[in-house]
Amino acid sequence: MTQDGFDKLKEELNELKTNGRQKAAKAIAEAREKGDLSENAEYDAAKEAQGLLELKISEMEKEMYSARVINQEDLDDSTVVILSTVKIKQMKTGKEFQYTLVSQAEADLRSGKISVDSPIGKGLLGKAVGEIAKVETPRGTMEFEILNIMISL
Repeated sequence: MTQDGFDKLKEELNELKTNGRQKAAKAIAEAREKGDLSENAEYDAAKEAQGLLELKISEMEKEMYSARVINQEDLDDSTVVILSTVKIKQMKTGKEFQYTLVSQAEADLRSGKISVDSPIGKGLLGKAVGEIAKVETPRGTMEFEILNIMISL
């Protein structure tokens, strides 16, 4: 992932560990004050929310510890790799698109960032300008021509 993506992940994880845990503990304490815990749905909901928070923290920690920050110098723009910005043309419709391939954690379709693990991302990886990428999607096979490849951070 990019250094920016890593920094955002670290910041979000820190926020969840501090403020998120404090909010969960406060919700449990408030629910506990309302009486009998055996019939207290608010307490059960607060405990479940705490469990989900801890699960999210655990998953983010695993992602952060296994993450590899990629430097631009390590990348080659002759083929599509992670952090490539790729201009493609859909063969069937002639429409052109531009995407940047990023890690799963950094994917954001609205800003043109797709995951290397997505069907289109997987189909584009390793392709060079002029090649046709065949992509298996839930709607069937799509073909894209690689028009341009740039490395962007």
